Amino acid sequence: MIIAIDGPAASGKGTIARRLAERFRLPHLDTGLLYRATAAALIGAGRDLHDERAAVAAARGLGLTDFDETVLRRREMGEAASVVAAMPGVREALLEAQRAFAARPDGAVLDGRDIGTVVCPGADVKIFVTASASARAQRRALELAQRGERVDYAAVFADILRRDARDSERSAAPLRAAEDAVRLDTTRLSVEAAVAEAARIVEVARVRA
Repeated sequence: MIIAIDGPAASGKGTIARRLAERFRLPHLDTGLLYRATAAALIGAGRDLHDERAAVAAARGLGLTDFDETVLRRREMGEAASVVAAMPGVREALLEAQRAFAARPDGAVLDGRDIGTVVCPGADVKIFVTASASARAQRRALELAQRGERVDYAAVFADILRRDARDSERSAAPLRAAEDAVRLDTTRLSVEAAVAEAARIVEVARVRA
């Protein structure tokens, strides 16, 4: 069973994906970390984030597990990841690895922005998770504060809007819900309620399969 979870930044898709993976005992891949790791590699090497050739080389050199999430989850890394994720060459370089992960014998849970539309268009379950921009900014600000980072809500909100625009307007695999995806709006849902609804969606799909 392949479960594809897509949605914009801070919509809750990562938490939902992790919880579903635990519940259904499936491996989980946060594909956003691949783009953050690519950006981190460029920054670490002192390269320009807009140098697509260098970004593609960095993407091809990644493993799927050798990530320092403490560094990659920082606010500035999310913005940098959004820049490299808009590059067609980078997306192509990471596509095969993502599909190989999804092709595991028992299946997998993948979350990102183009899982149901590009990476795994034949996924058994597709969920598009969303929430209002203000709710997502509040969540991201709280998350950063809990990590000890200084938080400026206005700046976080601006980041959310900027990333939404970049993700939705890019030419390569833009953020959008697959036609057969079930939409899940988490704006007014607690984490537990959102996870429960996502699990219900998966169970319904399993019965229909």
